[in-house]
Amino acid sequence: QVRFVESGGDLVQPGGSLILSCTASGFYFNIYHMAWFRQAPGKQRELVATITRRGSTNYYPDSVKGRFTISRVDANNTVFLHMNNLKFDDTAVYYCNKNRQLGSWQGPDDFWGQGTQVTVSS
Repeated sequence: QVRFVESGGDLVQPGGSLILSCTASGFYFNIYHMAWFRQAPGKQRELVATITRRGSTNYYPDSVKGRFTISRVDANNTVFLHMNNLKFDDTAVYYCNKNRQLGSWQGPDDFWGQGTQVTVSS
């Protein structure tokens, strides 16, 4: 069974930094592209970062580009999200997921973890 366990969320002041972790199981982690998403209250879930299965290519929307970095450690089935210069608008529950199929990014799988809460507040 596919499973994601996210951790690392916290209350942080604007301009602060956090590192989120996601440990995955139930599939061959090293052959799938991975991604981080977030969902703020009252808003749709949005993609914030993707990383290819070899970690060679990453994607970031303009809202987080230059501030967020995604990385992975295949030996530990773990994907990370390094977040710097956090802003109020980054407040959300953050989730990781895998590509729904092999090959180029097609979107997330149907299984979601509990997520980890990031709150940016002064």
